[in-house]
Amino acid sequence: MLFHSTIRKELARSFGATLVVLVTVVVTMTLIRTVGEASRGTFDPTDVMIIMGYTVLSDMPTILSMCLFIAILSVLTRMFQDSEMVIWFGSGRGLVSFIRPLFRFAWPILVVIFVLAFFLLPYAFGGIEDLRDRYEKRSDIARIEPGQFQESASGDRVFFIERNSDGAQSGNNVFIATKEADKETVTSARAGEVEVVGSDRFLVLHNGQRLERTLGKSEITVSEFERYGVRIGADDASARSYAPATASTTLDLLRDPTAKNLGELAWRIGLVLAAINFIVIGVAASGMNPRAGRVTNLAFGFLAFVVYFNLLILGKSWIESGQISFGLYLVALHGGALALGLAWLAKRHNNWVLRLPRRKADPA
Repeated sequence: MLFHSTIRKELARSFGATLVVLVTVVVTMTLIRTVGEASRGTFDPTDVMIIMGYTVLSDMPTILSMCLFIAILSVLTRMFQDSEMVIWFGSGRGLVSFIRPLFRFAWPILVVIFVLAFFLLPYAFGGIEDLRDRYEKRSDIARIEPGQFQESASGDRVFFIERNSDGAQSGNNVFIATKEADKETVTSARAGEVEVVGSDRFLVLHNGQRLERTLGKSEITVSEFERYGVRIGADDASARSYAPATASTTLDLLRDPTAKNLGELAWRIGLVLAAINFIVIGVAASGMNPRAGRVTNLAFGFLAFVVYFNLLILGKSWIESGQISFGLYLVALHGGALALGLAWLAKRHNNWVLRLPRRKADPA
C-alpha cells in the first residue's frame, strides 16, 4: 500500500542516518572514558578496544530506542511542515492510522532491543567484569610499572623500579617493601631480573641491602648482598568469585528475586516497554508550529527521552532500596506513559479542545 510503503521508506532513511550519528558519538565518548579508566589502572590498557565494544553493546538498547523515537518524530514533523499531512488527512487518514505502519516498521527493532536487553546485556557486563577481575589478579611482575609504586596482588608487598628493559624481565634501582605477620622488610638493589626455577618465578636482585624490623621492637637488622632471590606471585587463573546483578542472566534474576535482581530485571523490561511507548508518544507529539520550526519538536523529544530514561534509572535504584515494589513501578511508569501517550494521541486525532466554561454576564 502506498501509504504504508512511503512512511516506512522515509523512516528507514531517517533511522539509519540517526543511528550512524549516535553510534559515532557514543563510540567516541566511550573511547575517551575507557582510555581514562585504563590510565587509572582499572583494567589492562591492551583491552581498551574490547572493553569499548562491550560498553557500546550494553548501550545499544538505549541507542536504538532513541533512534526510533527521533526518526518517528522527525519524519512526521516534516510531513506536517511540507503539508503532506493535509493530503493524508483529506483522504481519510488520521494520526491513529500511522500507528500500524509504524509498528510494522519498528517490530524488527523492538525484537533486537528485546534480545539485547534480556540476553546480550548480561554477556556484555559479564565480559567487562571478567577483564577487570583478570587484571586485578595479574602477577606481581605484570603489575610493575617503571617509575610507579605498585602493590602486589596479595597486598603485602609494594614494588618500585626506576626503569626496565624492553623485555620487562630486568630493571635497575629496584625497591621492595614487604609486611608479613610480625615483620617488616625493605629491600633495595641496583639491578634485578626475573628467573624461572621449576614452576616458580623469582626476582633475583644484585648488589643491594635488606633492612628487617620486628613489629614492636626498635632494633633494625641491616644486611648487604650481592645476589638475593625473592619469590613472586603468578597469575591467578581462578574464575570470578562474584556475579553482580548486571552480569546475571535473566533466568538467574527470575530464580533469585532479591531487591537488586528485581531492580535489574525492571531495567531490562523497561528498555523494551519504553521503546514501545516512544512509538505512541512520537506520533502524539508530532506536529509543526510555523513560528517555532522543527527544532521545538526535536528538543521536546530529546527532553522527553531524557526524562523517561532517568525515571528508569531512578526506578531501578528505588526497587533496590525497597522504596517501591517491582509491579507497582512497572505499572506506574510504563502503564502511565502509555496511557498518557494514548490520551494525547486521541485528543489530536479527534481534535478535542478543552474549553473552560464561560461565566454568564451579570445583568446591568
